[in-house]
Amino acid sequence: MTARLAGKRALVTGASRGLGRAIALRFAEEGARVAFTYSRDEAGAAETLRALQHGGREARGTRCSVLDARGTEALVREIERDWGGLDILVNNAGVSQNLPLALLEEEDWDHVMDVNVKGTFLTSRAVVRGMIRRKGGVVLNIGSLAGVRMIEAPIHYFTSKAAIKGFTEALAKEVAHHGVRVLCLAPGLLEDGLGKNLPDHRLAAYLKHTALRRVGTLDEVARVAAFLVSDANGYMVGETVVADGGL
Repeated sequence: MTARLAGKRALVTGASRGLGRAIALRFAEEGARVAFTYSRDEAGAAETLRALQHGGREARGTRCSVLDARGTEALVREIERDWGGLDILVNNAGVSQNLPLALLEEEDWDHVMDVNVKGTFLTSRAVVRGMIRRKGGVVLNIGSLAGVRMIEAPIHYFTSKAAIKGFTEALAKEVAHHGVRVLCLAPGLLEDGLGKNLPDHRLAAYLKHTALRRVGTLDEVARVAAFLVSDANGYMVGETVVADGGL
């Protein structure tokens, strides 16, 4: 096992399960101290924390919605006080609904856009301030293949992930001269999440056009995330990296 993230301090949002958990665990295995947030899943968060602390590793989990600006800022201040700062932020927390436009209520649109886009903004604002002061850090936003390719996906989810790509590029341009890199990772269908909940005919159609003829694993994407935030990737800024199995 490499230790590409040895000495790094990371915050991963939405890591009680799924891709967020996989990224948090991969970071810990590669040497980082990892803090994570979750919104509701107490049991899942406890399982993530146990795995992160395996072997005496230092980690912490906090229940905090990405839409709670005060709570997020307080959490970041606490981590910076205890750990001396944050080197890595992964904006992973997100939601979706499998609804067509005709059935979308205004509240559905607002909820997905708020969590996926506003939550990324609020968390980034809280963390990037300290990165700018310390003249270094990496923000990795978790986007989606929906948002960079024209595929069948819920319109509010698709729109929110397209916004994440734009947010990444704008923030990267703004803070790069402070030594802060901002990137976006856009996975295709994975073994959990949307890939697990798609109707069989839609999954079959996706796989038919994918070079590898399979969905991705959480750990495959987490490994890409670990490289993107590592010092080995120091010259990449503002890019959206697609990991989709060759669609």
